[in-house]
Amino acid sequence: MAAVADRCSVYTDGACLGNPGPGGWAWAVPGGAFAAGAEARTTNQRMELTAVLEAVTAHAGPLEVVSDSTYVVNCFRDRWWEGWLARGWLTKARQPVANRDLWEPLVERYRADPGRLRFRWVKGHSTDPGNDLVDRLAVEAARTQRSRTGTSPPAEVGDPDPGPASAGPGRGGGDSPRGSGGHAPSPGEPPAPAGHRLVVAGHRPPELGGYEPNPTAAAVTRQLVDILAAKRQLEPDLVVLTGLALGAEQLGAEAASAAGVPYVAALAFPDPDEPWPSAARRRFAELRAGAAEVVVLQGSRPRTRQQAGAALRRRDGWLARVAHEAVVVWDGREATVGRLLRSLVDVLGEEEVWVLTPPQPAG
Repeated sequence: MAAVADRCSVYTDGACLGNPGPGGWAWAVPGGAFAAGAEARTTNQRMELTAVLEAVTAHAGPLEVVSDSTYVVNCFRDRWWEGWLARGWLTKARQPVANRDLWEPLVERYRADPGRLRFRWVKGHSTDPGNDLVDRLAVEAARTQRSRTGTSPPAEVGDPDPGPASAGPGRGGGDSPRGSGGHAPSPGEPPAPAGHRLVVAGHRPPELGGYEPNPTAAAVTRQLVDILAAKRQLEPDLVVLTGLALGAEQLGAEAASAAGVPYVAALAFPDPDEPWPSAARRRFAELRAGAAEVVVLQGSRPRTRQQAGAALRRRDGWLARVAHEAVVVWDGREATVGRLLRSLVDVLGEEEVWVLTPPQPAG
């Protein structure tokens, strides 16, 4: 194995203006060569992976890849790829590995020469010169859709990414290599609750057997209790994050209580239960009272359905940014939950998102 002194460091980054949308990737050696490229329609995670694959291809010797993407770094630090290979390129949730066409050649290079590639996480938007340079190059490539290369640092480069406050759930790196959802909370947002944070989300009552107690909802709750109890053995400081909406979110709170796991209620705005029937409002009040903490993302109630939808999307973005893991209750068909699942996977990485499939009603 080469000595550390002989190992070249290369910074990588990806950017996407929309998710999907026009994207850009970049790599740069501190004080040395760089390259950047673009794709017309792609995703942020594909650009992160492309940047790494281009860097690894361009450098033949021992290499330290420095990335702000937990999606990239955690794959090799936590050896996700070993499970993918053992399962035939399926995730732990038995879903096809996203971006396999990029992961597979990268994993092959990693396995071909053990010890040649190392991966190091760096906090994005934290004044690290190398990370700042590739961030600017990737964003510039996404905006201009032009490639750039050079043998020394560029004299001029575009503006940096504006950061997680305006980037939405598809943008990037991560505020912790353990995986804190891709971002620190944006300025002005509530801080992340203490502990190992797991989001429970998914279907509303129509897909869970209806609004009254029923066998489908009870079965989902039992499965959630089992999952949370097992995860607490691995993460003693486990805490569940739930929006307490009707359906999977409330089942997540009930399962947390049954498993002896604290839960945090993350509300998009005050009194989201106001339009609900009285029985549903009483249950909401009970669950809110049982929460270890209540986080309200917006100080006033929205006046229109459009404003309410925007507030809920902001809440979902905050949950993704501060979470370490997620469990999504999804039947594989309903489009809204499917979009939420893809957003969580894009931020957290697919090995950190579990899909719980509700049982189908008999008959």
